[in-house]
Amino acid sequence: MLQRVYLITSVATGAQLAAWSRGHWKIENLLHHVRDRTFREDDSKIHIGRLPRIMASLRNLAIGVHRQGDHTTIAAALRHTARDCRRPLTALGLTG
Repeated sequence: MLQRVYLITSVATGAQLAAWSRGHWKIENLLHHVRDRTFREDDSKIHIGRLPRIMASLRNLAIGVHRQGDHTTIAAALRHTARDCRRPLTALGLTG
């Protein structure tokens, strides 16, 4: 999907705006896209109190742990980890 964004400012150069924009979309693509697609966060039924923020933090933890592994995708890492109840603890470094 092509998206066009117009930015108007008097406090930044074009190069600074381009760097900011690239940094924003890098985060969007690395984290939020995975949370939206792999974890289907937008379909979550958790909407009470602090629980949505807690679940987002747990998803971020899972993404961070699996990015350090040797899997090609987060989805593949989740499938691999789910096959054995000891693997999540091993991925977190909690077992020997």
